[in-house]
Amino acid sequence: MQRHAWPMQRPMGAWYRDGTPRGISLHAGCGRKLMMAAAYSSAQTEALKASIAAACSRAQEEALASAQRASHASQGIDDRPQLRPQLLTAIEALQRGLVERDTEVRLLLLAALAQEHILFIGPPGTAKSELGRRLAQLYRGAFFERLLTRFSVPEELFGPLSMKALEHDEYKRKTTGYLPSASVAFVDEIFKANSAILNSLLTIINERLFDNGSVREKVPLRCLVGASNELPESEELDALYDRFLLRRQVAQVSPAGLMELLSSPRSQVPQATALASPGSQTHTAAPLLVDDSWAGLRGEAMALVEVPSRVLQLLADLRKHMQEEREPPTYISDRWLVKAVVLLQVAAWTCGRRRVLEFDALLLRNVLCYRPEDEGHVTNWLLQHIAAEDGLRQPRFLLKSLFGRACAVAVSAKPDVDLAQEVEALRSVLLRKLAGVLTLMQDDVTGISTHLWFGHADARRFVTALKPRLKATATDTQRLLAEVIGLQHAIEAGLDSTHLADLLPGVWADFIRNADMSDVRPLGTRSIEVVRSKYSMQP
Repeated sequence: MQRHAWPMQRPMGAWYRDGTPRGISLHAGCGRKLMMAAAYSSAQTEALKASIAAACSRAQEEALASAQRASHASQGIDDRPQLRPQLLTAIEALQRGLVERDTEVRLLLLAALAQEHILFIGPPGTAKSELGRRLAQLYRGAFFERLLTRFSVPEELFGPLSMKALEHDEYKRKTTGYLPSASVAFVDEIFKANSAILNSLLTIINERLFDNGSVREKVPLRCLVGASNELPESEELDALYDRFLLRRQVAQVSPAGLMELLSSPRSQVPQATALASPGSQTHTAAPLLVDDSWAGLRGEAMALVEVPSRVLQLLADLRKHMQEEREPPTYISDRWLVKAVVLLQVAAWTCGRRRVLEFDALLLRNVLCYRPEDEGHVTNWLLQHIAAEDGLRQPRFLLKSLFGRACAVAVSAKPDVDLAQEVEALRSVLLRKLAGVLTLMQDDVTGISTHLWFGHADARRFVTALKPRLKATATDTQRLLAEVIGLQHAIEAGLDSTHLADLLPGVWADFIRNADMSDVRPLGTRSIEVVRSKYSMQP
């Protein structure tokens, strides 16, 4: 294989194709002059390196300050100073006496605040009904509960027909005390719904409307909690399944939790009482949330909470992955995505922020999943992409291109009027990228650990998974930013290609390895025999 010397202007040594130098002996006559020139050049290079190091330090301080400003800007909301303590009290009241139902309780309350519906799926005897009933005990509005069977009739959900209305040839129902008049509802075995009640049920859940005779009435329903032992098996029930924005697989208590469930007195673990005596009143609490608070939170969040473009792109990429790359594919409708964004806004607002952060998207593991096994897949995908290094691929490519142009300018002495401006633009991009990563590193520990809507076990798992990835991404971004700053200073100093190689050896080696020979040869690469002959060097 032919070896190449880089560059022809550098008589002190030859360079292989991989960018590494090869020592060459010199004649005594020219060696002294070349060594003096090298010493002078080395002094200039060291001074320039010191200047670059100072510039890199200033850039990192600027990125850190920007990250701190961004983190501070998303915090410090005083519009509802009483909201977080009230929600923490509500979560504690909902959790009291339940074993390993931390995440389910938080999702249940979040669904109610966002005015969305939640579905609990799991085997019998996992306290799904107890979870549904507890929400009503924290809310003063009307509560409706029903267990469906395949033989359930519309009167069980929507109320009996009005005899007085029939006397006037009107087909109306007496809805007081039934689903059309409820603010919170719990429907057990919801997928047992038959075609006789399905259309009206879909309209109530999705549009909050009920067709009572010839009149379409508004329904005050804020949140419907559904429970089922199994997924829907018919296509007509898929529409009902689609109406639940939040879906949570409720598993059996773990062996460690089972000991607590079985050994503690039932007065301390009402979950055991609920499982032993279904239908018994296991928990009472004074209402902590009122209708006005619920109605206002969602609107405030939609109006005041910003959703950054990077979060929206994360959602778009996730949908593309689930629909085009996942096997079997999962269809995610536009309605799901729009409602998911509102859910994230409510989650951020209730956590005391005016901006949705990327780790808030981890809530979507219970939204953008159709099958129970999708939950773990979505979680892993989000953890990988929240701290992904993929955003550095394009800057690396641009740096290599700009470096090649800088070398060409150094050899040909032809000006490239846009080069300095494009290098500065790349520096600005990387500076923003570094500030974003540092913001996540500052927020992930405190933000995730104190997040209202992540269970404690889930929060610890998310932090453990994200911290090393974010640290690696920050290190790679800092390294790339330093190389861009080095190139920027080299262009300003008017360095030739020889000194560019000394100043940025990593970029140089990558350029030599990967660039086309048509780009490398004009810079002065010659066979090592030609270099020896030109400078009278001994092999």
